[in-house]
Amino acid sequence: MRRLQQSEEEEEIDLTPMLDVVFIMLIFFIVTATFVKEIGLDVNSPDKNQNIKDADKKSIVVRVTNRDRIMIRGRDVDFRAVRANIERLHAENPEAPVVIQPHPESTTNVMIHVMDSARLAGVYNVSIAAL
Repeated sequence: MRRLQQSEEEEEIDLTPMLDVVFIMLIFFIVTATFVKEIGLDVNSPDKNQNIKDADKKSIVVRVTNRDRIMIRGRDVDFRAVRANIERLHAENPEAPVVIQPHPESTTNVMIHVMDSARLAGVYNVSIAAL
């Protein structure tokens, strides 16, 4: 009986080999992991102290309404004619940036179309401003 109790006390599980395997697997997964670079849009916000009326005079302001209508200088512009209007205004004032003012209920698709149209028109300084 005494011998049985001694043998039970002496028997222990050695965890060292298991920890070695775990560390080797950890190093393997870290070395073989690929890190993905997320792609996003570069968005420039105008200064909050800047007056919007002053921005209207110096920049090309494109407003997107809640029903996804595009307005440039107070008049409706067709979805397909945004680029031509921006090109015309850019030719009048080459230093003017494009400021997009999307309504919170407008879709992102229209805003992205306006951004793409501005870039295709040769204007790379595109900002987004809240209404």
